[in-house]
Amino acid sequence: MQRVTCGLMVGAGRRATEVATANRTPIALFDHVQPGCELNLFQPVKVGNQDCTFCLDCVHACPHDNVGWLLRIPTAELWTDPWRSGVGRFSQRLDLAALLVMLTFGGFMNAFGMIRPVYGVIAWLTQWPLLHSVTAVLILLYGLGLIVLPALMTTLAGLASRAWSRDAAPLRTVIAHFAPTLAPTGFGMWLAHYLFHFLTGGLTLIPTLQDALRRWGWPVLGEPLWQLGPVIPPDLLFPIEVTVLYLGLTGSLVVGFQRASLRFSDRRRALRAFLPWAFLCLLLVAAGVWILAQPMEMRGMLRK
Repeated sequence: MQRVTCGLMVGAGRRATEVATANRTPIALFDHVQPGCELNLFQPVKVGNQDCTFCLDCVHACPHDNVGWLLRIPTAELWTDPWRSGVGRFSQRLDLAALLVMLTFGGFMNAFGMIRPVYGVIAWLTQWPLLHSVTAVLILLYGLGLIVLPALMTTLAGLASRAWSRDAAPLRTVIAHFAPTLAPTGFGMWLAHYLFHFLTGGLTLIPTLQDALRRWGWPVLGEPLWQLGPVIPPDLLFPIEVTVLYLGLTGSLVVGFQRASLRFSDRRRALRAFLPWAFLCLLLVAAGVWILAQPMEMRGMLRK
């Protein structure tokens, strides 16, 4: 662990004390101990906030204003790969890649579990041997959707990317390097799904508040208007969802090509490495459009 000493000169009558405890950053203060980084991060090589809890002890501990908040492009985290003080390089962390992939596929599985056709699939699977309970069927479906399918599709994309670009790196390195490509598509699906719930029932907050006040004996807002619900006309709902999903796809294409260009200086080679991941994102978006086009079970929504 590297250490940083932050010195401070003070006037007569006050003495600066240098504190150097085990596994802690040495700091110089007036009359008390100000803790440094609680995670023991080496600040000169700290990039971003993925390994930081924003406790800001480092800012208070340094009297020279060498530590502070700096404006950055948030999306740049997806296509840059610097060495980070706590987690190292993202391209070398297969665990972080697995988390990104699972969260991406989780957005699609979360929406898939709420559409009407899935109940037909569940009813059909419960007739199979050893799958007579809904719990067993759900474990099977989500196990396939969150573990087996992501592992299979990312492995195929990684193999194709290695073969087409003639990359000699191990498969796990290729997958870890390109896994952030899926993040914008996954975010687009999560956002499109929750936009559906908000846009179809956001105004139910008004009658709910009216009813609560009426039950408390303070009907200042009048009788509940239970007919309120949709925020926008229903005809605009699906186009908005698809637009959000397509924006996520666009972000994935940008991130994927940027990461390929980061890996290969030859643009043709970078393009060949990027294409399998672009195809995977297109498959996910196609599945997302189909899911969003299905009738959604409105659990927890108010109906007149």
